[in-house]
Amino acid sequence: MTLRPYACAGCGHWQRWFAPPPDCPVCRDVRNALPEDGWELLTEKTVAGRLTARRHRPAEGVTGFTTDPPFGLGSTGWLIGTPEGNVAWEAAPYYPPEALAEIGALGGIARLGASHVHGYGALWQLQERFEPPVVAVGVADLEWTKAFRVTWPVDEELELARGLTVYRTGGHFPGHCVLHDAERGILFCGDALKADLDDGGAPRALSCHKAYHARIPLSHAELRVYREVIGRLDFHAVATPFEFAAPVTTGDVLRLFDRQLSGRPGTAPVPLEDLR
Repeated sequence: MTLRPYACAGCGHWQRWFAPPPDCPVCRDVRNALPEDGWELLTEKTVAGRLTARRHRPAEGVTGFTTDPPFGLGSTGWLIGTPEGNVAWEAAPYYPPEALAEIGALGGIARLGASHVHGYGALWQLQERFEPPVVAVGVADLEWTKAFRVTWPVDEELELARGLTVYRTGGHFPGHCVLHDAERGILFCGDALKADLDDGGAPRALSCHKAYHARIPLSHAELRVYREVIGRLDFHAVATPFEFAAPVTTGDVLRLFDRQLSGRPGTAPVPLEDLR
């Protein structure tokens, strides 16, 4: 019996099953909202018929791929150029043929990884098409990886390419990781941070959460780990699975964490002008 990929129409999470899955484990998790109209688990053919590719280049050597219209959580897959080959971090909800062809024209993928399940998207497509030898995910998050095969589980730190290093932060998910691009000064921060943008695309506020939909804050112990890990990284822009925000600096983020640690933690966005 053939295992086929199915996507949740609510959050975009992909599973491999021998029949339509009974439900979506990501939507059942406290960090996501349940679909109000019940489960809709879609075949790849159905998803492909609904979406086209969209891309943008927010920084030199960095290309973001997503879909039009947005699907699931609307995640972005980042393709990061390095002298050792392209590194793909996070994944788009789906990669139509033109997106896969463009990635191939850009040199394919030498390394592949993601911060946590909300950024996995259609990572399975990239593994099938480009067969990178390294697929890196935090070892504590392996339960969410049924659609693809992890080849390098990450403990605390892993260099994917020269100057591109993965660090485990935990917090939002036990195996949650960030990717630091030391050369470009970008922190691919997963869901460790949420950046609110104004109508022109400039960052106006920052927040951090254990669960976004349920508005559950991080604990002080989790925030201290965030502060320790992220505080030693030098950056002036952040890229979540959903937005690219610049300028956002290490100092801005440290002041956000200190604010959370000074009393009762919260989930409300803090204006950047209050962090500077």
